[in-house]
Amino acid sequence: MRLSLVSWNVNSVRLRLPQIEQFLRDTDVDILCMQEIKCQEHEFPREAFEALGYSHIHIAGQKGWHGVALVSKLPFETLPAPAFCRRGEARAQGIRIDGIDIWNFYIPAGGDFPDREGNDKFDHKLTFYERLIEDLERRGPDKPLLICGDLNIAPGEFDVWSHRQMLRVVSHTPVEIETFGKLMEAGAFHDPFRVAYPDPQKIFTWWSYRAADFRKSNRGLRLDHILLNPGLMAKVRGDITARIHDTVREWERPSDHAPIQTIFEL
Repeated sequence: MRLSLVSWNVNSVRLRLPQIEQFLRDTDVDILCMQEIKCQEHEFPREAFEALGYSHIHIAGQKGWHGVALVSKLPFETLPAPAFCRRGEARAQGIRIDGIDIWNFYIPAGGDFPDREGNDKFDHKLTFYERLIEDLERRGPDKPLLICGDLNIAPGEFDVWSHRQMLRVVSHTPVEIETFGKLMEAGAFHDPFRVAYPDPQKIFTWWSYRAADFRKSNRGLRLDHILLNPGLMAKVRGDITARIHDTVREWERPSDHAPIQTIFEL
């Protein structure tokens, strides 16, 4: 079985539908995991995805905010939503396909300043991570698991445009870097993107809308991730292809995030 999976914070599935349709027509994708869909389940453009061959759809929507959705050409079993968001927002969903659990997350961004006591949004973010890490420690590494989504932390020195300056900015502060390290340790995760793009190569998946020319300023962050645990890695045959489709960020009215893709054989 060959599995091609894409994770993409689309920043409104209805607004970005033409770009999503173009991407799916141009790219070999079995499963598309979307974040920040910004709609309720009944508002989701299901027919457009079905017309492209994605007849298996799982939506966790919310009015006007957040939301995650997963569309697939392959049948899957729907899992209970992981209960990591203490506010009960639509930020997590899970499926099982061919014995592999796939979790699609839109982890909170964390607000403007990294202070748990003074900034409830930052506490909300770290609580999500803490609950996720605790679950992974109970789960153990042997059951195949793939985590993907907008995890809203750029964990490495070369995942940000300026390591020194970003250490003071939410998404790359020392406590967030430490937290992401605990996540990687708890799940014993493999990061295929740092195999495909080794340090010290800088790789980004997000660029602010504030820059008139995002290529020229290139002040990006790697906030989007696809992580594979040992149980899944044991099933993978051969190499894993990992690609950031950053050219999509050049399209008309794009999301501020680029799609990221992994392909592997099972």
